[in-house]
Amino acid sequence: MTGFLLGTAAFLMANVAAGMIRVVRGPSPADRMLAAQLFGTTGVAVLLVLAQAMEEPALRDVALVFALLAVVVSVVFVKRGWVRISPAVDEEE
Repeated sequence: MTGFLLGTAAFLMANVAAGMIRVVRGPSPADRMLAAQLFGTTGVAVLLVLAQAMEEPALRDVALVFALLAVVVSVVFVKRGWVRISPAVDEEE
């Protein structure tokens, strides 16, 4: 079972490597932010799988902290990093 879990962790890390393409080539900041969220989510999943494979419960705590940090980063991006384009208002006099 440990071999399967380690293989799953390696597969998840390959997904992170594929997500790097979107970070580098992302056409917009939103695409880059979603790729960063992919890194956070996959990182949490890898930590949880490794916690089970290595029987190390402290990794679950680290995964929980990473998940909470990912939420904070998302909120900060939406509040400060997202540029809102206001619709043009035509005022006829």
